[in-house]
Amino acid sequence: MKLGINGFGRIGKLTLWHHVARKYFDEIVVNIGREVGTSFSDIASYIEKDSTYGWLPVYLYGHKAKRVIENLNEKEGTMYVDGIKVKFLRKTRNPKEINWREEGVRLVVECSGKFRDPNIDPDNPKGSVRGHLTAGAEKVIVSAPFKIKDKEKGIPEDAVTVVYGINEDVYQPNKHNIISAASCTTTCLSYMVKPLLDYFGADRILSASMVTVHAATSSQVVLDRLPKEGKKDLRRMRSVFNNIILTTTGAAEALALVIPEMKRIGFMAESVRVPLTTGSLIILTVNIQDESVENHINRELINNIYKEAASTKYKDYLIFTMEQNVSSDIIGYPKAAAIIEGAETHTRTALAKVDICKVLPEIGKEVCTHVEIPVTQVVVYGWYDNELGSYTNMLGDLTVFIAEKMI
Repeated sequence: MKLGINGFGRIGKLTLWHHVARKYFDEIVVNIGREVGTSFSDIASYIEKDSTYGWLPVYLYGHKAKRVIENLNEKEGTMYVDGIKVKFLRKTRNPKEINWREEGVRLVVECSGKFRDPNIDPDNPKGSVRGHLTAGAEKVIVSAPFKIKDKEKGIPEDAVTVVYGINEDVYQPNKHNIISAASCTTTCLSYMVKPLLDYFGADRILSASMVTVHAATSSQVVLDRLPKEGKKDLRRMRSVFNNIILTTTGAAEALALVIPEMKRIGFMAESVRVPLTTGSLIILTVNIQDESVENHINRELINNIYKEAASTKYKDYLIFTMEQNVSSDIIGYPKAAAIIEGAETHTRTALAKVDICKVLPEIGKEVCTHVEIPVTQVVVYGWYDNELGSYTNMLGDLTVFIAEKMI
């Protein structure tokens, strides 16, 4: 089977790295949609070198590696990357105009970041994710959360959000043609939240919140820039090099699509961007109804929950450690959706006083009962490499999962 990749930015390029290393697909077709540099070899140079992850041959084979890109054919738009034939399309960015059918591509990973609304008609002049289906693809995996412009429409029946290892069982091959792989933050958050839900149940979790301390992305600017007309988020126009920048995240909304129980729990998600190329951190705070102040939830219990989950049900993607990490330690860490840093787990238990009042008709008065409920606040730290180590590797596993259902 051939794999199609649309868009060749950070996630598109690293998706190519992943599948070149994995060698599940015999051929990969990448749609760039425009000419690059001054010659075809400029594409090869872009693939081979990366400012964050280094040299592709070293990624594949370690320090004894040799160059792995060869047989460049500019006329055909092809080259071989570690033995895998890769063809580059450079004519159009509109998905419906990409020659997927002619290229024999049935499965496409949409990495441009531009086509995220599954409700937009494929003939929309600005393009649509559905255009890939019109162009001949059978399935499209979007490397981002869905972004629905018309909230009244919601997510269509043939679209679904999947974080591999958490809810891939919701995918129905005969029904779902557009699959969102959520975001790097939602992926990490899912693996942080699910073990707690499995252990305590949704009824005992009263509320939750998270802050992601997130590495910079290409949507930010290198130097301060004057905002365009109508732009409300002025912070995005400030230099990513010099600032901690407050921003937003759709992780809370996306998490509810992946873990439906979260719809019953009050949940808030915030985000700040920091001047790093990759390596991010989620600080998760959860308020849990406890059994008693005397026999309360403690740090050891929480760490044991994650330790058990990391060695059993979620062992392929959840890592528990008592080591003291910094962000650079987790860059490129293979297939780690979340790395729980147990040394920083904290708990605090207190009594929440609740007044339960009811009007008694027989006496015509309101009678109140004072109830004290033990509540434990839990704080958990989870690292994730928001580009290659966590997200792109998870996206790659989801891609192979979908491909195997198509055979």
